[in-house]
Amino acid sequence: MSSDNTSTEYELRDLAPYASHGPASRGRIHAEPDEGGGAPDGFATRTPFQRDRDRILHSGAFRKLKHKTQVFVYHEGDYFRTRMTHSIEVAQIARSMARALRLNDDLAEAVSLAHDLGHTPFGHAGEDALGRAMQTHGGFDHNEQTVRVVTGLEHRYAGFDGLNLTWETLEGVVKHNGPMGDVDKISPAILDLDAQIGLDLGHHPSAEAQLANLADDIAYLSHDFDDALRAGLFDIDAVRDLPQVDGILRTIEAKHGRLPLSRLSHELVRRLISVFVQDLLGQSSRNIETLSAASADDIRQAGHAVIAFSADMAADLETIRGFLFTNMWRHYKVNRMTSKAKRVVTELFNLFMSETNTLPDEWQSVGETAIDALPESARARVIADYIASMTDRYAILEHERLFEPGPILR
Repeated sequence: MSSDNTSTEYELRDLAPYASHGPASRGRIHAEPDEGGGAPDGFATRTPFQRDRDRILHSGAFRKLKHKTQVFVYHEGDYFRTRMTHSIEVAQIARSMARALRLNDDLAEAVSLAHDLGHTPFGHAGEDALGRAMQTHGGFDHNEQTVRVVTGLEHRYAGFDGLNLTWETLEGVVKHNGPMGDVDKISPAILDLDAQIGLDLGHHPSAEAQLANLADDIAYLSHDFDDALRAGLFDIDAVRDLPQVDGILRTIEAKHGRLPLSRLSHELVRRLISVFVQDLLGQSSRNIETLSAASADDIRQAGHAVIAFSADMAADLETIRGFLFTNMWRHYKVNRMTSKAKRVVTELFNLFMSETNTLPDEWQSVGETAIDALPESARARVIADYIASMTDRYAILEHERLFEPGPILR
């Protein structure tokens, strides 16, 4: 990998020794001589991790997240969260916590913004359907798909495929859920990348990547209350006995009295986030002190997650997750939407596999090889890439064009 050995005054800010430092980055897969923007002694106006963040924000995959499901399909309402708004909220939480811990907030933000780039249309429903369709062809996982997007499927730059992100950002994306010890369960895309750049898959990622992972939990476990209450899947009384929630609601009502649901819901969400963040910052600070971490690699090689919630808060989060699983994610109205979404994805996949000539021209070949000439599993992977790249509304429209009588030139 190419290495970025220059530095700027910005990267000499008050980062902790265990933070990831841009000048010490392990570099990019493809050398970029203009990393310094033409400046002989620095990164000009951006550090390597800032460039990663900006490349993610300007990618086609990130733009499509605007119309990809978080829980509710886009046409259910304009105020429900999408994969894009969720990713932005995760990045905000991660960036704030990174600053508090003197970590590299640019890296934490980049990993947060990238973490869902590989999601299918219709969220986890689409992923489940595509996973079943791909079961005999290597499977499908949105985390692996994110890796495929940032290392190859984005075709925007003249000199390389993918986004050519730094080693540290790629590490954070690959290890979004922690280290990978069982080689038999690691996808080919990640094994190939590891062989190329040495990701130390058995170790935990940087503190910034660990932070981004838990910021993801904080964001959806808080914001899903807001969306579920707005959708009427349960009312405020149904959550009063949940840990953390009960005390927050009592505090709000003691200070403000009876509030309209929209205000009460927002107050609940913002205070939940604060409670989760404060616990994580306190426990993580104690863990770092106990470890006496003096470098980013000390965090990676600690043998356990250093950025973490306290045991009590982790238990409370599991209780909240269990409530949301039963009362929101598996609510019968959501199940109906999920069922329709799975049928759309499954039927598209089966049709494209049997009639590849119905694929758009740009998906009917890989390089100089026609898709029909590929082995079956390779052909299935191309089709999975196409379906995974769709937004909710594009998938619905594509399904209508292929399965419903009517106009096709739209």
